[in-house]
Amino acid sequence: MKKRYYLCSVNHLYSSTLLENAVQEFSKLPGIGKKTALRMALFLLKQDEQSVRQFGQAVIQLRSEVMYCRECHNLSDAEVCQVCSNPRRDNGIVCVVDSVRDVMSIENTMQFQGVYHVLGGVISPMDGVGPTDLTIDSLEKKVASGKISEIILALGATMEGDATNFYIYRKLKQYPVVISTLARGLAIGDELEYADQVTLGRSIVNRTLFENTLKK
Repeated sequence: MKKRYYLCSVNHLYSSTLLENAVQEFSKLPGIGKKTALRMALFLLKQDEQSVRQFGQAVIQLRSEVMYCRECHNLSDAEVCQVCSNPRRDNGIVCVVDSVRDVMSIENTMQFQGVYHVLGGVISPMDGVGPTDLTIDSLEKKVASGKISEIILALGATMEGDATNFYIYRKLKQYPVVISTLARGLAIGDELEYADQVTLGRSIVNRTLFENTLKK
């Protein structure tokens, strides 16, 4: 009986439809091409079944059980994330970031002891993202409660990041709260997740009032 082979787009012959399906799924991940996906699938085939089951279960649980913190919109295993529920954190200082990756970047500096507010993006009309698509309204409600002493605008030094910073500043300047921004240790056009820890840490420690940046 002849074996059936399946040809994929990078000229690999598959003797297994299951292998081809796995390669197709892995190649859907960002930055993963068909060749890398094949190596990943073949690697898993060499592992014991229990290890592969744990890997699969971790991915399933990630999708089905991870939630967003009701306080800051960061990823969390519970309704309130570990940062917001930590009694050692200063809940009066809120660092406003674009994404959960920025939270991780700032946490790695070990220079910030406040809490976060994840916007879920930045204002970008070209991409169809407006203020109502972000969590700006919930940020304003926090400030309006009177429990916040400082807002740190920690968005990337891009045109979209600066526009979002200015929009938030206009929304919040009516409240008795200090509004600061990262010191420009970050190069223009830089995203937080790509900044080195020393530069990012110094930018947080040496933050400046946002209104001072408007006078330049």
